[in-house]
Amino acid sequence: MRTDRLVAVLLLLQRRGQVTAAEVARELEISERTARRDLDALAMAGVPVYSTQGRGGGWRLVGGARTDLSGLTASEARALFLVAGPASAATPTVKAALRKLVHALPEPFRVQAEAAAASVVMDPRRWGSSRAEHRPPRFLDELQDAVIHGVQVRLGYVDSKGAETERTVHPLGIVAKGPTWYLVTDTDAGRRTFRIDRVSSVEPTDDPVHRPEDFDLAESWREIADEVDRKRTPLEIRAVCVPHGIGLLRIAFGGRLEVGGPTPDGRVEVAIRGQDEHMIAGELAGLVEWIEVTGPPEVRDHLASIGNALVERYG
Repeated sequence: MRTDRLVAVLLLLQRRGQVTAAEVARELEISERTARRDLDALAMAGVPVYSTQGRGGGWRLVGGARTDLSGLTASEARALFLVAGPASAATPTVKAALRKLVHALPEPFRVQAEAAAASVVMDPRRWGSSRAEHRPPRFLDELQDAVIHGVQVRLGYVDSKGAETERTVHPLGIVAKGPTWYLVTDTDAGRRTFRIDRVSSVEPTDDPVHRPEDFDLAESWREIADEVDRKRTPLEIRAVCVPHGIGLLRIAFGGRLEVGGPTPDGRVEVAIRGQDEHMIAGELAGLVEWIEVTGPPEVRDHLASIGNALVERYG
């Protein structure tokens, strides 16, 4: 049996107290026959489950046996195993806590859980990149405490130009974007985001955070990230691409690429965002075999200039 499915059955038993094979089948999208086999397998593996027959019957855990993982689904449990292992970017303290939760699983599943935790290694560095390790910023713990306890802080901050200011902010959440940590806040000037490695001082106050009722950190960060992307790549070029070149464009431009509909000649309309005409022309120059830029004219002029320079040097 798949261990993750058996864990799911166990967690379902803990959450509901009693289940039938039909309920397990619906929850896990399997057949009732497979659900019965899974329930029998739990008992054979030493998990204290028993069945009762007749009206109102089903499967129960002896004595309501539970673990600290009772609220997790199979996918969440599997993710937990991975976060506890070397593939995770979590801090050693987080990993240690998660390993304790993994150890709370019944004995029959513990070996597979630990194997899952050791099954993946993730190296975030690109080939040829620096081996420098990114440590958490100095005031990360203090700011996390402020978010958790819902108190305003007086924040010392050094901007990208080196100017230092102090302001009182309402901490709403913390986001890690790659190796960089950000504090999302409300201020008198509206929603603001601060790089935590530029924070020079943190002084909690006794004043409570005014948190908008509809605030959602994940949604707020998506809006912030989209706005940053738009500011970093304000120029949009229009082009047409041969169908078999779309995959190459996705690799080259990622989220800066927007794929449109087909053209009468069988090619595909695309839009690509870039920082300025000169830089995006340099990115596109090596893709002439697959893509034809239709606008703006300034980018076409830069591409023509690059082409002439290449012919002059290598022709």
